[in-house]
Amino acid sequence: MDDIKWLFFDIGSTLVDESLVYEYIFGGIADASGKSTEYIYDKAMEFYRQNKKGDKEVAAMLGVKAPAWDTKRERLYPDAEEVLINLHEKYKIGVIANQMYGTEERLEAFGIRRFIDVVVASAEEGVEKPPVSAENALVYRDLFEMGMAFVDVETMPRWPEGDAWMEKQSVADRQPEILEGKVKLPTGELTLRQLQGILKLLDVDITFID
Repeated sequence: MDDIKWLFFDIGSTLVDESLVYEYIFGGIADASGKSTEYIYDKAMEFYRQNKKGDKEVAAMLGVKAPAWDTKRERLYPDAEEVLINLHEKYKIGVIANQMYGTEERLEAFGIRRFIDVVVASAEEGVEKPPVSAENALVYRDLFEMGMAFVDVETMPRWPEGDAWMEKQSVADRQPEILEGKVKLPTGELTLRQLQGILKLLDVDITFID
């Protein structure tokens, strides 16, 4: 990893444990619908496997309103701070995540903002990470070591076959969509188009940890 300068992390289920929030939401849907929590969980997982927002979908299916996301129930994973401290000694750290307003403040409250050089949150930037599907999922060298949240292990090719698989994908499928929005840095702002242009000029390898 000597050539890697930046590491980018997701937040939910990567740095921050959101399990208590989902328990609260699923419990609220269960209470409102008269269904069991186990039923709500199973149905929500079915929707999540389709790259849909499971809690919203199951609530709509049952004709009830899902409880709002409660950030007070979020918890930092026990080892997250130590991992960031160690990595920040060698790499620049960034966060790119689908998050509501106040992301930086929550990272401050968790005590880890000082180890993160760039924070890009969907609500603040007006963008959203595209859902992962079999058509646009990328193969990472560390994919199977880290585990996968969105793709089927059995159907995805394993490395080194991943190289050949990637080459078969069209250029359009592999290139990320250029979205509008800005990245806020300590010394100013960049549009996403400007940031992409800069990254194309830099001879660096950037790894995103999701």
